[in-house]
Amino acid sequence: MSRSSKRRREMAKQVDSTKLYALNDAIDILKAAPGTKFDQSVEVALRLGIDSRKSDQNVRGTVSLPKGTGKKLIVLVIAKGDKVKEAERAGADFAGSDDFIEKINSGWTEFDALITTPDMMREVGKLGKVLGPRGLMPTPKAGTVTTDIAKAIQEIKAGKIEFKTDRYGIVNCAVGKLSFANESIGENIRTLVNAIQRVKPSTAKGQYFVAFHLSSTMGPGMKIDPREIEIALKGQ
Repeated sequence: MSRSSKRRREMAKQVDSTKLYALNDAIDILKAAPGTKFDQSVEVALRLGIDSRKSDQNVRGTVSLPKGTGKKLIVLVIAKGDKVKEAERAGADFAGSDDFIEKINSGWTEFDALITTPDMMREVGKLGKVLGPRGLMPTPKAGTVTTDIAKAIQEIKAGKIEFKTDRYGIVNCAVGKLSFANESIGENIRTLVNAIQRVKPSTAKGQYFVAFHLSSTMGPGMKIDPREIEIALKGQ
């Protein structure tokens, strides 16, 4: 039996699949699970009561996590002229135009976020087959197609993330690292929940937050008591 398989078996023993966990208890279980050589991400999965087949019910937005993501994000800016210099001064890891478009077109995606200026979107849009499946396509709604390059870089570096539902109506997001204090993880989750609530489609009927799961990169997944959602919404 491999070490990873043994770890998963040990972790599975700690979780009752029929139980609804309090958020703080679930975080404690993730932290107590057999360790890894890296600081794992804490991840939430929120299933929403929407019809993902209807475009007007797809949920999408951005939120700045107050405690950050705990991850050093690599930012690429595609722009021309003075905007390249602005990007470099603001802390972009990569900045340029045609050279990076060619690299991406060849399959290069060694970055976490792509910011571009409106005048470059015609060329960047042609990279959809590479960027789209990886969730890297910039959009005005996410604030990644903008003339204010410096602000966009600073927000992403500080913990701004994009969230959106998949075809099953589920929002999957990393909300910090296991090394974070429980209170910090909880604060990030509450902020995310409230951001999702604010963009609830007007055509969505019935219960909006249907299910809430918490996990870590290599840890068990747990069903969270839905009352935690109510607490989060009342808290902010």
